Amino acid sequence: MIARALTIAGSDSGGGAGIQADLKTFQELGVFGMTAITAITAQNTLGVQGVYPLEIKALEQQITSVAEDIGIDAVKTGMLFDEERIRLVAEKIRHYNWDRVVVDPVMIAKGGASLLTDNSVDALINDLLPLATVATPNIPEAEAITGRSIKTMDERKKAAEDFLKMGVHSVVIKGGHDSGSDSTVDLYFDGKTYHYLEFPRVDTKNTHGTGCSFASAITAELAKGTPLAEAIQRAKEFIHLAIKYSLNIGGGHGPTHHGALRQYKEDNLEVGKTWQESVAAK
Repeated sequence: MIARALTIAGSDSGGGAGIQADLKTFQELGVFGMTAITAITAQNTLGVQGVYPLEIKALEQQITSVAEDIGIDAVKTGMLFDEERIRLVAEKIRHYNWDRVVVDPVMIAKGGASLLTDNSVDALINDLLPLATVATPNIPEAEAITGRSIKTMDERKKAAEDFLKMGVHSVVIKGGHDSGSDSTVDLYFDGKTYHYLEFPRVDTKNTHGTGCSFASAITAELAKGTPLAEAIQRAKEFIHLAIKYSLNIGGGHGPTHHGALRQYKEDNLEVGKTWQESVAAK
């Protein structure tokens, strides 16, 4: 039977992020994808023009419909919009005992628009993050959740430890916003060891949907039964190539190329040797 993955997130009319990016990623990685839409956004490469949340009952019924018929091997959460929807999603995860859960704490769109209401962070921390197999915040999101300024790798390590104190099983704090070098370093912390995923930085503005696609790639691999550390490594390779061969579409931040891993297979060897492991955490 094919592996099955559910994304609970917002719809991106521009096709580069949200459930559209998730479904493209699932398809490319050989997983059957399903959706539960939290909100519809009007957006393009230039920004977000509108956010329209679906009724809470509509979200609940979408999750129930696919869970009770098709079944779920792994689930990813993206833009959840507000406290009520976060708590509903957490309730559903507990109800169905899903234990391969990727939480991408989407807060701010690429163009700067807020995608999470102000009163939602507490619900994210208290209700959803403790259910996460892995959380995948970028640096600004990690700062907002932990209340910690993150300028150095040591500060990123401390923030990662904060996430695990919140109940998260493991965390990847992405390094794309740290623009001080020719490479990007994602920090993966599993509670025992710090791992570093260092890849060459790609000089492009076309990075719309990178966070969604990275998290959904991890979800796809977990759905197939890939161990978490290997799933994160494969997801990093997937998104690196998607950025390297990104699509110059629209007048702003264009989307990544979800078919790049398939189309440019020869580059997979080049990017697959950068997993580095630190000494055990104290």
